Amino acid sequence: MRYNLSEINDLIRNRRTIYPEQFSERKVHKEQVELILQNAQWAPTHGNTQPWRFHVFMDESRQRLSQFLGKTYLELTPVDKQVDAKLAKMLRRPMISSVVIAVSMKRQIEEKILEIEEIEAVACAIQNMHLTCTAYGLGGFWATPKLIYTEQMNTFLGIGEKDKCLGLFYIGYPAIEWPASHRIPLEYHTQWMHE
Repeated sequence: MRYNLSEINDLIRNRRTIYPEQFSERKVHKEQVELILQNAQWAPTHGNTQPWRFHVFMDESRQRLSQFLGKTYLELTPVDKQVDAKLAKMLRRPMISSVVIAVSMKRQIEEKILEIEEIEAVACAIQNMHLTCTAYGLGGFWATPKLIYTEQMNTFLGIGEKDKCLGLFYIGYPAIEWPASHRIPLEYHTQWMHE
């Protein structure tokens, strides 16, 4: 065996969603974020298009993200559907996270690769980010509020019309015990095809 499969199993099975409200004030270092993003880039990618793009918000830039999220939520959500708690969460989460990474898909100009395959590649990159956070003992949360799929988000990030933001990835040191979890047994999800 080339790698310690037991450790890899543990890493994969211990990955958890840890919300920004569960982060401590301890800061994540830039070098850690660089390694998280380096590992993200090793996701599978059809045609080696490498469609992932990252906008990293740390320090004061988190305030700019927070203000954008709040303003855009109010602009896009009808008044009768606005929820104060949701708005407060959008404003607060960037500020209580050490790092927020907007992860986007850069659409291939020639569009030879199907868009869904580019989206899948970026999702795999996000999984690599989450696994690297787990190895560091960092909490990660992949958030997909509806407003990230808008023209306003593309303009904010400076990405193209055919590009798509696919998530805000919040990172911080947990202030809680690492959560336990479980999965439904494999036989409920699997059919073995023999003929």
